[in-house]
Amino acid sequence: MGIVQDKKFLITGVLTDSSIAFGVAKVAQEEGAEIILTGFGRGLRLTERVAKKLDTMPEVLELDISNAEHRKDLTEHLRSTWGHVDGALHSIGFAPQSCIGGDFFAAEWEDVATAIEVSTYSYRSLADIVVPLMPEGSSILGLTFDATKAWPAYNWMGVAKAGLESLNRYLARELGPKGIRSNLVAAGPIKSIAAKSIDGFSVYEDAWEERSPLGWDIKDTSGVAKSCVALMSDFFPQTTGQIIHVDGGCSAVGA
Repeated sequence: MGIVQDKKFLITGVLTDSSIAFGVAKVAQEEGAEIILTGFGRGLRLTERVAKKLDTMPEVLELDISNAEHRKDLTEHLRSTWGHVDGALHSIGFAPQSCIGGDFFAAEWEDVATAIEVSTYSYRSLADIVVPLMPEGSSILGLTFDATKAWPAYNWMGVAKAGLESLNRYLARELGPKGIRSNLVAAGPIKSIAAKSIDGFSVYEDAWEERSPLGWDIKDTSGVAKSCVALMSDFFPQTTGQIIHVDGGCSAVGA
C-alpha cells in the first residue's frame, strides 16, 4: 500500500518526461494516487502525449491559469468527477525572454508583470481552484529555485520566485485553520524545457554536482519527485509555510 493510496492529486506543468512534474505524477501513481494533469495551448498536446508514458493514462484537462473561466470550469469538473481534492502541485512558470539571460535591465514592466502573474500569482490561482474541494489534511505544493540568492541569468524569474516563496507563507497562514498545508520544494537545477529557456543555465551544471555533498544529476528528477509526493502525503501533517531544499545539500555548504 503506497503512502498516497487512494488520494486524488491535480498536477500541473507536465510537458515532457524530463520535467519534475512528470516525475511527481509517476511517483504519485506508483504510491497509489489517482491523478489529473493539466496543460494549455500547444503545451496541452505535449501533456497529452507524455501522459501516455505513465503506468496509467490519466485524464488531461486544459487550464490557462490566468483565465478565470478555465479555473471555474476546472473546479466544477473536479467536483463532479472526484468530489474532493487531496493535493495539488503547482509547476507553472513563464517569463518573457527579456526577463532572463544576461541583461537584468533589459526587461520592461510589461514583461516583468507577465512573469509575476504567471509564475507567482498563479499559485494563489491554483489555490482558488482546489481549496473549496479540499478536506482537512490536504496539501498544495509549489516548486521554487532558492530565491534567497541572486543567481546568474535567472534575473526576473528569481524575483518572481521570491514572491512565490512569500506567497507560500501567506497561504499557509490563511489555509492553516482549514487544516490545509502549503509548502514549496526548492529543487536543484534540472535539465528541463524551462531550464533550456535560460541563457546561461550551463553555469549551474558542473558547479552543482561539484558542490553538493550528495552529488547532483541534472537529468534525474526522482529525488525531487519522491519528496514532493511525501509532502502531499499524510507524513508531514504539521509542516506548512516551509521551503524544503531537495538539492543534494548544495544550499547548505559554501564554495
